[in-house]
Amino acid sequence: MIKRNLLVLLALVLFSCLTIHAQQITPTKDQIIALTPEWKGERMADGRPKTSDKFMERLKKVSLEEAWGYLRNKGYHNQFEGDWMLLRPDQVLVGRAVTAQYMPLRPEWDKIIKATGEKEGRIGGTNSWPIDVLKPGDVYIADSYGKIVDGTLIGDNLGNSIYAKSKNGVIFYGSVRDIEGLEAIEGFTAWMKGYDPSYIQQMMLASINNPIRIGRATVLPGDAVLAKKGGIVFIPPHLLEDLVLNAEFVALRDAFGHQRLREGKFTPGQIDRQWTDDIKKDFISWLDTQKDKLPMTRAELDAYMKDRTW
Repeated sequence: MIKRNLLVLLALVLFSCLTIHAQQITPTKDQIIALTPEWKGERMADGRPKTSDKFMERLKKVSLEEAWGYLRNKGYHNQFEGDWMLLRPDQVLVGRAVTAQYMPLRPEWDKIIKATGEKEGRIGGTNSWPIDVLKPGDVYIADSYGKIVDGTLIGDNLGNSIYAKSKNGVIFYGSVRDIEGLEAIEGFTAWMKGYDPSYIQQMMLASINNPIRIGRATVLPGDAVLAKKGGIVFIPPHLLEDLVLNAEFVALRDAFGHQRLREGKFTPGQIDRQWTDDIKKDFISWLDTQKDKLPMTRAELDAYMKDRTW
């Protein structure tokens, strides 16, 4: 009997937790920390990893192929999504992910979400709630399940609000409207699956800052975002610094190799294989001539090269 009562009590507790979580729009700080346990550094007030502004800026110069290849080597095979419509094709977007999940409207659930939002002091349409949490450097990323007609998450009014809060752009697995008005927002940019003049209908906000799917990629709140003309790579925060340093080192290694090949000092067979000690010494000497051209500090470079095979 005691065992049965304990089981009943446990079931009631689990049911209570599920009910609370079903009505919870945004995870708590502790829950977001639990989602991103590999990150050991500073965090935002909401619990998302606060990746370095310095490395976020340097990420802009990393190619999609370099970022994708690095992540694949680390076991992350589902971090890229391509085939986008771009508001400004020549603009690079980097930032920290704020995620939002949209779903086809389910009236009774939508009613619960709106009631919960009202208790939490949220105002306006539910598609404005993710905008309210944005901080400088954030990228608003939404999975709206590819809906184009009647799936327009923002127009120029919300676009202006997004840029005022984040000084950044958006990534929508869905659509936008008022595209000419969005283009008029200097600095604002967008990656989207389409455009339509309709307004949002028969959709509901399901959650903010939970893990979401963007095409073939999984995105967590606080991921470092690299969006370029060819697509988007979503980078786990704990890998950002090493990914950037790796890309910068590869660029230096390539620049050295190309120069020495042009000079005829080494053959392609020597450069394209594991370097000998003589080539490594020449590379170290060459680095001393590149002091003003290094993408990282010499201390960062020396630390990176230590105990690595290159």
